Amino acid sequence: MKPTLLKIPFEFGGIEDSIYPVVIEDEASGARILVDAAYTGFLEKLETALREAGVAPESITHLLITHQDHDHMGAAADFKEKYPQVTIVAGADEADYIDGSQKNLRLAQAEAFQAHLPEAQKSFGEAFIAVLKAVKPVQVDRRVTEGETLFGWTVLETPGHTPGHISLYDAKMHAVITGDAFALESGVPVIANPQFTLNLEMAEKSMARLVALEAETYYCYHGGIWSAQ
Repeated sequence: MKPTLLKIPFEFGGIEDSIYPVVIEDEASGARILVDAAYTGFLEKLETALREAGVAPESITHLLITHQDHDHMGAAADFKEKYPQVTIVAGADEADYIDGSQKNLRLAQAEAFQAHLPEAQKSFGEAFIAVLKAVKPVQVDRRVTEGETLFGWTVLETPGHTPGHISLYDAKMHAVITGDAFALESGVPVIANPQFTLNLEMAEKSMARLVALEAETYYCYHGGIWSAQ
């Protein structure tokens, strides 16, 4: 069964944007896996997007978090609190940042940047740091690594944007769920936020790896659907 692409529209700084979480369904087991969980405070928006796509939020069995950024795990703790049956899944190298046992690297980066920002930008930097500090950690129930399968989807380690970033690949369906391994701009694959990417060289290799799969469908959290064919 093809994944269900969700669309969550929002406005930030007067600019309209959308994010695109994905739901994977496994008919054999009855599992429903939500991939990524939107921004902090977006639980209701996430629930609305699920219902509009015909997916009851309470039917979600797993929540896979591709990486530690606030726009991907921001609502995860709230989702788990409301739907405690959900199993939280993340890459083994990312899990300690998601569950809070290690300091979030995006927060550390923002704090390091703050000291060097021009005076006119410091208030924005402080606001961004506050947003990152507001992200609730969530316990990771299952840690996955390169080559493991999750209901037919293979875990691909795609580091760079963050060290433990993961993507998913279904060879039978010839489909990829990218997370932030790459985004779309005007329908073209690009490095997601290269100015904030923690290791740009690794990110470029990860993006190239996914593009080289020449999948029929790429599900991009930022941008929606793209095909290499």
